[in-house]
Order: sequence, then structure tokens, then C-alpha cells
Amino acid sequence: QIATRLGGNLMMKKAIYGLVFVGLVLVGVGIGALLVSVTQHQTEATQYPLHIVEIGADEIDPAVWGQNFPMHYDRFMMTEDNYGATPYGGSEPYSKLERYPAMIRLWAGYAFSKDHNEERGHFYSQIDQARTQRVQLVNQPGACINCHSAETPQLIAELGWEEFNHTPYNDLKENLHIGSTCADCHDPETMALRLTRPGLINALEANGIDWTKASRQEMRTYVCSQCHVEYYFAGENKVLTFPWSEGMNIDQIETYYTNLGFTDWVHAESGASMIKIQHPESELYSTGLHASSGVACADCHMPYMRSGGIKISDHWLRSPLTNVGAACQTCHNLPEDQLEARITTIQDRTAELLRLSEEAILEAIDTIVAARTAGATDEQLA
Repeated sequence: QIATRLGGNLMMKKAIYGLVFVGLVLVGVGIGALLVSVTQHQTEATQYPLHIVEIGADEIDPAVWGQNFPMHYDRFMMTEDNYGATPYGGSEPYSKLERYPAMIRLWAGYAFSKDHNEERGHFYSQIDQARTQRVQLVNQPGACINCHSAETPQLIAELGWEEFNHTPYNDLKENLHIGSTCADCHDPETMALRLTRPGLINALEANGIDWTKASRQEMRTYVCSQCHVEYYFAGENKVLTFPWSEGMNIDQIETYYTNLGFTDWVHAESGASMIKIQHPESELYSTGLHASSGVACADCHMPYMRSGGIKISDHWLRSPLTNVGAACQTCHNLPEDQLEARITTIQDRTAELLRLSEEAILEAIDTIVAARTAGATDEQLA
């Protein structure tokens, strides 16, 4: 019995030692795999970006930049994809004039009453501008090209800033082949973020801001503010100008236009002098909570992503609603469905106010037209 017990204990110990040995081997294999993975990721990080080609100072073809930055390029080219509609935007093209017919009367006598569509991705910035009836049916200045073509800086260098702006769009359109591109926002030598559009550069300078001293986080907004802004064409040369010298909220912009005596067009029904506010994303952002919290445009529309050991800004520029986890949860520690509900609640409320405003303005137009028909003078109407 003693011998049997000793033999059993010995076998049990051997089994335990065997299991421990196997466990240690598995742990070692796991650690080894982890080290290999870490090493591979570290190697990827040190080898990226690739240095396959030299990118010239005037290179605007994204495919050339993409040889050195394949991940950035692949994500940017996804702006060609239709990711679908969000409640009030997205990349699904539709006629806003059909969805919101009040706009036809609100803009009566102005080019936007002829054609106004939901924009698609950045890939289409030049393509869709060339196709819109706003340039096909209306003689527009070259200033309209500023944000829609990568050829803009070269044309400005060739023609000069003012000449570029007032030259008719139709005289320049044969020079336009590429929409938004890497060169619009990046220095080809250092890859640092940069500004390439005089409209924003001039506006910042007028406000005493030296963008060359901006932080990288500030630049992650400035590069977007080259285009996503309110603007007007100043003087006979139609110089693209941002109305920011009084400030960037709507009351300050209204003061700027009032002091200048500027109007975009005369309303075809009411005869009133009108301002067409374009797409003031930067102005609305700058006076909001995200800006005061140090959040940049790119933090939400181009959130950071990882591929192996490489961290990049997601160059598939799109609505944060399509990517709530990366775009919002970095700061907002809430479930995605709650964040989406919060966003759509705010958007629904804003849309309701827009529709109510449209109805009120249409009633005002009707009242002015009726008064004019009854014999009211311009002084009385004013």
C-alpha cells in the first residue's frame, strides 16, 4: 500500500510538472509572439511614411503622394464612395430645392434658386462644380474655383490673385482637372499642415493672426477653414473675401456687411437687397463649445485610427454620425446609441427652427409684394 501511494504521488507530481512545463512553453510562445508583433509594429511605424518617390513642390496628383502614404491615400480615395444619407446630410446626392421648395422663393433671382444639391465627398469637389447649373447657366467669376480645384494655387501664381478672381469661370474651366488633394493641406517636403488659399490667409492677417505660428491642433482646423466658411466677392475684381474683421458670429458679420453696404443680389419678388450666407461651418464652430474646448474639425471628421503600428488621421472625411465610436466617444463616455440620439435631437430642433424661419420669411415676402402691388413706395417698404 505504501509503495502504491508513493507511486501514485510520483505520477501526480510528474503530471503536475508536465502541465507546468507545457504552461511555461505556451506562455513563452505567447510572449515571443507578442514581442514579434510589437517589433513588427515598431518597424512599421519607423518605416512609414515610405520614401518611394520625391514629391515635387507643384505636385497635385494624390496618386503620386499615395506612393509614399498608401494608407492616407486609400482612405482619402474613399471620399469617392457613397456612404449613404444621414438625417440631414451624408454623401447621398439629392436636390435640396426639391426637398425644401421654400428655398426656390427665398433665393428668387439668385443662382442657388436654379440648382442646389447635397454635396458629395471631397473627391467630387471639382466634378460637381463643373456640372452644377450655377456655373452652366450663370456667368460666375474664377473666384468660385478657389475651393473646388487643386489647380487653384498654380492659377493664382500664374495670373495673380485679383486677376484669378475676376477672370470668368468659363475662361478657366479647361485648366481644371482635379478636386481636393493632398497639396491643399500639406507641405510636400515636410508634410506639415499648411495654408494654400489666400482668402483665409488674408482674413487671418487682417485679424492679427500669424498662422505660421499656429499649433498643429490649430492647423487641424485652419486647413478646413480655407473653404468651409462664409465669403463674398469684393469689388469689381470679385476678390474672394471673408467678412471677419468685426468678428465671426452672425451679428458681427451682419455689422460688417451693413457698414460695407454690400449685398449679394436683389430679391426677384420683394425687391429687397439680400445677403446669401454660404456655408459658415467655421464661423459656427468657432463660437461653439467644441472650439472653446480645443477640439479641432479633424478630431470629429478625421478622427485618429490605427493600422498595425501606425496611427493616422482618417482621411475618409465624412459625417461623424457614420463613425460615432472614433469621432465622439474619445471625449464623450456614453454608449453610441445615446450619442446618436443626442446628435439627432439637436439636429431635429435646428431643422424645425429653419422650417419655421422659412415660413416666416415667405409670409414677409408675400406681405411686401402685396404692399408694393397696392402702391407702397420704396421708402415705406424700407
